[in-house]
Amino acid sequence: MASTDSPANARGYRRLLDFARQHIPGRRCWALEDVGSFGAGLATFLDQAGEQVVEVLRPKRTPDRGGRKTDVIDAIRAAKDALAAEHLIQPRVRGEREALRVLLVTRQGAVLASTAAINQLKNLIVSAPDDLRAELRKLKRPAQISRCAQLRDRPAQCIERRMTVRALRSTAQRIKALQAEAKELEDEILSIVQQLAPELLALLGVGPITAGRDPDQLVAPWTLPLRSRVCRRWG
Repeated sequence: MASTDSPANARGYRRLLDFARQHIPGRRCWALEDVGSFGAGLATFLDQAGEQVVEVLRPKRTPDRGGRKTDVIDAIRAAKDALAAEHLIQPRVRGEREALRVLLVTRQGAVLASTAAINQLKNLIVSAPDDLRAELRKLKRPAQISRCAQLRDRPAQCIERRMTVRALRSTAQRIKALQAEAKELEDEILSIVQQLAPELLALLGVGPITAGRDPDQLVAPWTLPLRSRVCRRWG
């Protein structure tokens, strides 16, 4: 048995392929972990070189492995898993689907940050000076955010009020920026979904975010009868 290692870059990938061609002439199958993240570069390189690639799942590791963790051992284990598997996992096609993934992750980050900022704004309003708190609490959430984003502090005001106004304005402007970022990313997601699976967007309850999570897996459930669809989607 021969083994080798190489850096995770174009030169390293080429060296691995040359090594495999030397020791395993003819047809080969590559078993890779983390095809969607750390192994993405190698998987793409091998696919473009006409090699067959399958994905194996990373095993759960115990906290104490006794020092028996090496790249060679992991590589052998991955190969054995692929040979023993009844159904081989084909790596997902990147391109538009990878574009959707990174957009969805980034949008989710903006949404979570926006939610955190909204909670912060609520806390600032609760502890604001009485007259300012009374003015802001009468407004609904969107109007609250817009009003806080336009607040101005004046030198004649006490330092507590000035700094509270600045904090409210800064937090509200952050919320608006994050919401605009999330909307911009959602528009990008919509554009890609319209190319990949436009039929999903015509279905009740399916928007660009739901459809963009996995167009391939979503197409099948929505071809079922209505009752089955409801159970599968919501139950």
